[in-house]
Amino acid sequence: MRDYLKRRDVRARLFWIAVLYVAEGLPFGLFSDVFPVAFREAHAPLSEIGVISLLGLPWTLKFLWAPAIDHFRHHRLWMLGADLLMALTLAHLAWDRGAGPEALVAIGFFTVFSSTNDIAIDGYSLELLEVEEMGIGNGLRIGFYRAGMLAAGLVLIASTYVGWRYAYLLAAVLLVVDGLVCLRAPKERVRPTVDRQSLGEELASLSRRPKALALVLALLLGALWLINDTLHWSRSIPHLFVYAIVVAVLVWAPSLWRRHPGVPQASDGPLFGALLEMTARPGIAAVFAFIVLYKLGDSAIGFMIKPFWVDRGFSAAQIGAVSVIAGIGLSILGGLAGGYITDRIGIYRALWALGLVQVLPNLGYALCARLLPRASTTATIPMTHQILLYSVSALESFAAGLGTAAFLAFLMAIVRKERAATEYALLSSLFAISLRLAGFASGFGAQDLGYAPYFLLTFLLAFPAYFFLPAAGRMLATMNTRTGEPAA
Repeated sequence: MRDYLKRRDVRARLFWIAVLYVAEGLPFGLFSDVFPVAFREAHAPLSEIGVISLLGLPWTLKFLWAPAIDHFRHHRLWMLGADLLMALTLAHLAWDRGAGPEALVAIGFFTVFSSTNDIAIDGYSLELLEVEEMGIGNGLRIGFYRAGMLAAGLVLIASTYVGWRYAYLLAAVLLVVDGLVCLRAPKERVRPTVDRQSLGEELASLSRRPKALALVLALLLGALWLINDTLHWSRSIPHLFVYAIVVAVLVWAPSLWRRHPGVPQASDGPLFGALLEMTARPGIAAVFAFIVLYKLGDSAIGFMIKPFWVDRGFSAAQIGAVSVIAGIGLSILGGLAGGYITDRIGIYRALWALGLVQVLPNLGYALCARLLPRASTTATIPMTHQILLYSVSALESFAAGLGTAAFLAFLMAIVRKERAATEYALLSSLFAISLRLAGFASGFGAQDLGYAPYFLLTFLLAFPAYFFLPAAGRMLATMNTRTGEPAA
């Protein structure tokens, strides 16, 4: 590995991965850390600030427009365009210097541009890296994405000294610089054209293929569910999903008598082709199950860790210093170490080993829940209890980085580079759905079972994924037979 990293072309690719993921992490840092503070200092009500979190929906739905980037390519121009549009949005916020509906609309556009930037960077990176570089490449992705998020802290600091107008302008300048730097990245490799149909031909083919059309309609219904889960349309539109299912059936039914086996495959189309091609692969259902389940134990405990700290009497300052600040640093180190290990032992073995390591801290939290008493208004937390929980927290942050590096390397390895942006967006959205479900269920589990039994349960939740790991290994073996194309 050390000799491999001495190669100039390898170091150049890894350098650009680091640069690109700083550029990807900065907008999310602005969204999650800067906008809520700016709104509160503008005396916006908490209900209005809560709406900001809903505006992150485009990151979940980005698979819907990812095919456009795969079809037209020129990823670096998409990055530049998205960064410039985000900078213009921030310039508008700097001019407005307030909150309210107009500012929320601007942030909504910002998240659409940011998620588009993510699609372009992810797709470009997947094409740039070779399979043997994906482990260390993902370690760099994790670390420098976090660094980009932390860079948003500079905007917060600047707002204290120069005010929000100039702080927003500083953020806009950073995004313009990001876009210009991304434009300097190496040109995309030449890839064979996979969209052998026009959009009209693809839709005509779908109308004569009932199975393919049913899959597409199921995807759209799933997107509607995600939108409703955030915007709650069903509250103002009773029986929303009944109407949606009826419409889907009415669209699908004519395909039963229009079916024609001689119609070209819809997987050749530019809009839904990647979805249809991916779902046609042998064993893909088991692979999808593996993706949903692999980090379930890690995800299920994550939402309950900070409430557990609070209930055991730890202050917000202690939580912030140990679980957040030190945790971010340790997760970066874990990501880099996980990437190195993945490249040394291979993705499949790393999934086995690091998948187990990432849930070992769950047992530590179960032990803490047994030993640490509930908070008392007068009692001081014993130093031994503090050291125990701090140690488990450090292990949890580091182990999460290890497992994430191997998992992201797997996702990158099973997508086709010809449609990398779309396929990766689909897989990452599938994983995001499992995170949402785990977070929703975790509160009920911890409340009904108690912390110690629930934390033990989250450890056991890691093991169902291993039933599907052989299928994931077969998919890796199949995709590793691909050959690369020359650089442009």
